[in-house]
Amino acid sequence: MTNRKLTLKQMIKKYLVLICLVISVILIVIAASVYPGGSLLDKNSIGFDWSKNYISNLFAAKAINDSENPSRIWATIGMAFHSIGYGIFFINMSKKISSIQWAKILKFIGVTNIIFIFLIATPLHDLGVISIILTLIGLFTITVLIFKSKLHLLKFCCIICLLTYYCFFTVFGLGYLGLSVIMQKVYIISSMLLVLGLEYFTKYDDYNRIKSGD
Repeated sequence: MTNRKLTLKQMIKKYLVLICLVISVILIVIAASVYPGGSLLDKNSIGFDWSKNYISNLFAAKAINDSENPSRIWATIGMAFHSIGYGIFFINMSKKISSIQWAKILKFIGVTNIIFIFLIATPLHDLGVISIILTLIGLFTITVLIFKSKLHLLKFCCIICLLTYYCFFTVFGLGYLGLSVIMQKVYIISSMLLVLGLEYFTKYDDYNRIKSGD
């Protein structure tokens, strides 16, 4: 019985990032399904339109159409799981890096992100956006390390993921709100897929040749 419990604990620990992200996605989808309506492009629209609503619309006390927003609680809990999942991912990645300097950077990003990503779902949303920058820095750091490894497929995946982030910031900054809504979903999905790929398809040996001076 003890061995089974230990095995279960090990399985949960091993797949904790995946578990957190799956639960997060499920809760966000539930939140979207109960969102009353309204978007930046059409205040009187009904329900949540993935191509017209930002994810952040789910976190407001009231929907854009001024109705009470029952999706808020689901989205907030979903974001909590999302933040924990990403935080654990960066902390786990720091343990795979032989370079103490790089490892400290990733661990700091992981611990800090657990706090800042969750703030996106609170009235401190603007402060929570810092988490996006931290995540981008973390993924850029990992990309640099990946390019020093022999993980050629993941090199391609890292570049694609970073490009989706940059595309979102570009179209949002230029005021193309309709396109930025879509790009938000694209960079979130590409980021989660990359995180899962790095978490479960890389190991310490892939980075052990990378030293702080490299």
